[in-house]
Amino acid sequence: MSPQSPGSDPVMAVHDLRMSYNDKVVLDGVTFDARPGEVLALLGPNGAGKSTTIEILEGFRHRSDGEVSVLGLDPATADETWRARLGIVQQSWRDHGRWGVRQLLTHLGAYYAPFSTPTRPRPMDVDELLATVGLTEHAHQKAGSLSGGQRRRLDVAIGIVGRPDVLFLDEPTTGFDPQARREFHDVVHRLADLEGTTILLTTHDLDEAEKLADRILILAGGRIVANGSAAELSREVEGRTEVRWSRGGEHYVHAAADATRFVRELFEQHGDAIGDLEVRRSTLEDSYMALVQRFETDPTAGEQPLEVVR
Repeated sequence: MSPQSPGSDPVMAVHDLRMSYNDKVVLDGVTFDARPGEVLALLGPNGAGKSTTIEILEGFRHRSDGEVSVLGLDPATADETWRARLGIVQQSWRDHGRWGVRQLLTHLGAYYAPFSTPTRPRPMDVDELLATVGLTEHAHQKAGSLSGGQRRRLDVAIGIVGRPDVLFLDEPTTGFDPQARREFHDVVHRLADLEGTTILLTTHDLDEAEKLADRILILAGGRIVANGSAAELSREVEGRTEVRWSRGGEHYVHAAADATRFVRELFEQHGDAIGDLEVRRSTLEDSYMALVQRFETDPTAGEQPLEVVR
């Protein structure tokens, strides 16, 4: 994951973002930012406002209130030069069935050429792009003949063909097999680490979010209720580690605030009599469920979001 420079200006800055449809409040004071090369995962239950947030950041939906800046401009009024610096991978399959894979990427890439700069050449080389998403062997196939996972790879290729400064990924690995998912994770790390691309990712795969994201935002009831790395959320929400062991045919479970110290004392007391030792730290799923349930139990909890100050 990309180390962030504390002094770098945010690529995305969202302050007190609000969105309402008639009397229905969808976003209620959302605030966060993202730095160059940072990977953010936006998590939350269905209806939490994730899609609305991303559509506002992409410039496809006008907000009701609040301040939003992406690449230094307000998405609601930004021009085509600004839009050329974005990459978007939506959840649904784009119907390009009659196009050959290479033909399509070459055609779309041509739109980005006028926006190329000496430091940011656009578009990506098509052969490099095909290799990046694992479609080299399918370069001359019609898009409509690809499998579901291959079509999803093509969606990703379309999203990054313009070598974006900011990339929005909405459930990008839907339909991927484990190998394709691992390869895609490598693509995300390369874009962030080597290209300096800032990435905002939505996913229901919490394991994927934990592997990819520098920072995780949890959205519930239209509010950010948590903002931090997976490890930080785990420590703050759970604060304890589960230790399991057996002794004399009996099995034991203990929640320890300091697992290392507890295990050391356990062996000092019982030595070789300890067996089947297992130390289980809180996962992102544990943290996510705890935070969402906390908000559902007490909606005012969202007014004081967990955030690690950098």
